[in-house]
Parts: sequence; C-alpha cells; structure tokens
Amino acid sequence: MKGFSGFPQRGHLVKVPSLFFSQLLPQIDSLAELKVTLYCFWRLQHKEGQVVFVREREIIADRAFMNGLASRQDDQIATLRDGLERAVARGTLLHVRFERNGEEDDLYFVNTPRGRAAVEGIRQGRWEPESVSNSLLRVSVERPNIFILYEQNIGPLTPLIAERLRDLELTYPFGWIEEAIKIAVLSNKRRLNYIEGILKRWQSEGRDAQDDQPYDWRRFLSGKYGDEIET
Repeated sequence: MKGFSGFPQRGHLVKVPSLFFSQLLPQIDSLAELKVTLYCFWRLQHKEGQVVFVREREIIADRAFMNGLASRQDDQIATLRDGLERAVARGTLLHVRFERNGEEDDLYFVNTPRGRAAVEGIRQGRWEPESVSNSLLRVSVERPNIFILYEQNIGPLTPLIAERLRDLELTYPFGWIEEAIKIAVLSNKRRLNYIEGILKRWQSEGRDAQDDQPYDWRRFLSGKYGDEIET
C-alpha cells in the first residue's frame, strides 16, 4: 500500500455539508457510494456557474480516482455506476440523462434546492444546461433502482420481496413509492406491508392535492437563492 506523505501547511479546502456527517455517513454502507459521494462534492466545487453538475464521463476520465475503485477498467466502471446509483437512490444525487443518436450523456446534480430546481426545469422541458442546450434530442430524469432504494431504507432484499416490489412498480407511480418509503422511515415502520398500505390508501382516497402543485423551480436558478453547498 502506498503511503501518504501528509497535508501541506497551506492547501485548498473542500466544503462538505454538516448533514453529510450527521445523517448520510452513518447510513452509507457501500465503499463505492462513499467514494463517489465525496468525489462529487470535491468535483463540483471546481465548477463555475449558478447551477453546477458533474458528468459521468468526467469521472471516468479521472484515472487517479478510477484506479482507486478497482484494478480492472471494466470493474472500475461497474463500481462507479454502482456508487452513483446508490447515491441517487439515497437521495444525495439527482440523475438526468440526455441522449442523441444512441449516445448518452449522464449528468449528476447534488440534491439541494438549486439542484432540484434544475432537474425540475429539465423535466418540464423549459431549461437545459448551456453546455448541452440545442444539441441533444431526448431527455429523461432517471429514477433510482427500487431494489437499492428498499435495501437502503427498509431492509434486506429477498426473492419474495423483490417480486412484490416489481408489482408495486407496475401498479403505482414511482414517485408515490419513494414518498411511501420516506413516510415509513420517518414513522419508524420499516415494513413492506406498511408501504403497500400507504399506496393502496392513496390509490383509493387520493393523495393530498398540495403534493401535485407545480414546483416553482425558476426562482432557485435566478441567482437570488443560495444553496446549502456553496460551489
């Protein structure tokens, strides 16, 4: 193992939100997710502009970081994508995919008010990052893997639970499932039966109308509102 010679007397500092240490760090149980999350905090602070994001291909191009994920290149990319997907499922990062002629460009935003506003603007087709505007044909806001979402928040995955989760995906909007899992966690009732009960009640009685109100994303992109993470 290569040793570390120590930090210099003066050097650049990276800002990490305090909630990372009090809420995220105790929950993260994947080394890939931990490395990717910290890397994105560092990388985004080297960006300029009101709304910043990191591309997957930018991370892949950083050989020093990628070599720290695995020894073989195929394993490096698989580990990176596993870490990114887990960070998205946990809610740390937001993922948007642009596609043109079969070529994909994956963008990741930190889940802050400004990051959420950017993704909502993209979802509505009314805003795009300048670096991709007018050049790409299809846009999709990627949802986290439901199995990782369940494992991270509720408990271990079994074949029976996996089958029930697939049925939920076919029956309910994914946003409902995410919200129901969040309610189960906050209520300390981490059971699939409880989540299914919430979804069935929403389906029969309807959700609170305020949950479907349009999101005023523009004000967070105007430059008047700061983010929790300064970049």
